[in-house]
Amino acid sequence: MSLGYAEKLSFIEDVGNVGMEEFFDKPMVLQDKIEKLGLMIKKSKHLVVFTGAGISTSCGIPDFRGPGGIWTLQREGKSLPEASLPFHRAMPGMTHMALVALEKAGILKLVISQNVDGLHLRSGIPREKLSELHGNSFMEKCPSCEAEYMRDFEVETIGLKETPRRCSNVGCGARLRDTVLDWEDPLPKKEIDLAEKHCKMADVVLCLGTSLQIKPACDLPLKCLRGGGKIVIVNLQKTPKDNKANILIHGLVDKVLAGILEPLNLRIPPFVRIDLLQITITYAVSSDKRHINWTLRITSVHGNRAPLPYAKSVEVSFMEGQNMKDAILDKQPFFIKRRTIRKTQLFDILIKLNLIDGCGSPFTKITVPVNFKVLSEDLQCDKDAIFEEMKESAIKGQCCGQNAVIERRRSCVPLKSETTIHAVVTNVVFHDKSSFSNGASSSLLSNEMGMGKMEMDNWSGGKKRKSRSKRRDTEGESKE
Repeated sequence: MSLGYAEKLSFIEDVGNVGMEEFFDKPMVLQDKIEKLGLMIKKSKHLVVFTGAGISTSCGIPDFRGPGGIWTLQREGKSLPEASLPFHRAMPGMTHMALVALEKAGILKLVISQNVDGLHLRSGIPREKLSELHGNSFMEKCPSCEAEYMRDFEVETIGLKETPRRCSNVGCGARLRDTVLDWEDPLPKKEIDLAEKHCKMADVVLCLGTSLQIKPACDLPLKCLRGGGKIVIVNLQKTPKDNKANILIHGLVDKVLAGILEPLNLRIPPFVRIDLLQITITYAVSSDKRHINWTLRITSVHGNRAPLPYAKSVEVSFMEGQNMKDAILDKQPFFIKRRTIRKTQLFDILIKLNLIDGCGSPFTKITVPVNFKVLSEDLQCDKDAIFEEMKESAIKGQCCGQNAVIERRRSCVPLKSETTIHAVVTNVVFHDKSSFSNGASSSLLSNEMGMGKMEMDNWSGGKKRKSRSKRRDTEGESKE
């Protein structure tokens, strides 16, 4: 779980049992239980999955109550574990993607999650088939129209507090709130009602990686019993509900989920992460009528003041023949200001977006055509189709860095401007079910560029070669 989230929680003395002993079923016993579970799920008509922090430990997110969990270490007076990567770059693991396979096959009807890491939603579980009981660290919600906004950065607050942003729905504009519960906050009615409804309908409730200690959430799986449903618990530690389980499995959740997919003839799909950014060019004719003053901004699609968390720096350059100075921007917000002779109205801007270490590719390159004489037409693409095409390309090439325009809009108020929204493949994760050492079961495959050689040659072929001694900007803003 996010260390930041744990620090934001109000202090309480009793957080339940922590640091409990872990148990591992013997290999043959474990395999027998996996086969029984696979057969149970194959026969299931209404499968519900109830998840806890244990399904995300293989994603590099520490849990709370395990031997190395946050609360366990706090109680022992030890320093907290260091996350292996930024919280916002955590990728869905094998269990998350196995659940996606079950949902797409029509077997899984609902995921009930106590986690706030947002990985179920990122993995591809539809929002209507997900009940997030404790909220989502990357989600903001409008208290007025109930619109939800999934962010690529961790929301600043918890406890259902107001955030710095407003609802963008026409006619609304209310201040947004975070969705993560603090200790005293009641479970959201919409989420708990959905969870209760499906648990009562379930013939199997599969509990994964949860100690089943937090009330009232931990009592939800029991609601299937009255209708004859069965409970299966997969956890390394004992839970208060073990005596209610039809099958009790002490094993790694990744291995168990990978095992139950085989008799169902299902495969664990790769995970492809696509992030968005927007590039805006604003311009106006200078007072002497001889020049065009323009500004280039590279910002988050969530607002100009929102962070662009996966971007390390931006390099801006121009095609050969353009008498404009290159720039290296290493501070957010990323923008440059330039003045161009008015007759020079057509040119390309070359942008190299350097990505942080948590991404699967070191950078992506984007060419932005500029035409100050004629504004481009507004463009609304089929985003879902583009995303699917990008995912297929990333999976086939086992690489990151691909980008595509998904929207373009123009404005003449107060200044002329053109904004394009770009989608970028920032991670591709393939899962190897034969590897379960230390709970890790996934591998990241990407190439250095995320581009083919011909595409790279086309991009760089016309770029002006400049000497190393040529002066370059190093600030977030530069003027000429």
